[in-house]
Amino acid sequence: MRRIGLLVISILTAVAALAIVPFGNVVDIFGTKTGLYGLDVSIGPLYLFAFSAVAFYGIMLGGWASGSKFSFLGSMRAAAQLISYEIAQGLALVGVVMMAGSLSLTEIVEAQSGSGNLWYVIPQFVGFIIFLVAGFAETNRPPFDLPEADAELVQGYITEFGGGRFAAFFAAEYLNVIVVSALTTTLFLGGWNIPFVDPPSWVDPIVVIVKTLVLVFFFIWVRATLPRLRYDQLMSLGWKVFLPLATLNALVTAILVVVL
Repeated sequence: MRRIGLLVISILTAVAALAIVPFGNVVDIFGTKTGLYGLDVSIGPLYLFAFSAVAFYGIMLGGWASGSKFSFLGSMRAAAQLISYEIAQGLALVGVVMMAGSLSLTEIVEAQSGSGNLWYVIPQFVGFIIFLVAGFAETNRPPFDLPEADAELVQGYITEFGGGRFAAFFAAEYLNVIVVSALTTTLFLGGWNIPFVDPPSWVDPIVVIVKTLVLVFFFIWVRATLPRLRYDQLMSLGWKVFLPLATLNALVTAILVVVL
């Protein structure tokens, strides 16, 4: 029963995070103004990090419920990895929030439609790289799949799971990949905007889905291309490289926003 509960945590938190992704602006459907998103909260990034923190408990409980030292060690690695990269990922978003002047994801996309459709990937390129690479670490994808390192931990926190439970863990992982890709599209790649083009509103969801699928392809391509990092390299990259860079990026953005 406890194993079923932790699987529910992993899947539901991923679905809840996907609910804030805007696939388009407000449209008129049979005379009713409807937004093409699940919900538009005024604290979008905070909502996202809240659910990503809860999703982590699914992995921790998975390692504990297995009753295996290898599984538990894999879940502890996931905890250290989450702490190491979530701070840098959050700081990478600070630059976007300051430039847009809002925490609403729809307003962030709309802010990128002004000034000649300048996507935030250009002025916030450092933040984009940090957010995307931290997304690999947050979703335990190669080359940051140390919690599942088969050469050392058999299969990490999912060692003792099989059948539907095993499939549910991987379904949650790939759903999180889609969520990170969709959020990267929203925050840095202009969401439903196309440079120098003003398409009809029915095209907006197609644009978001195409951009998201390109990033999902990138996740899969990296898995087949790059080798797994050593654990000390993983931690050093997070604390010694990404955290200082994200902090510097936030400070520089704050200065430029005030001056300009």
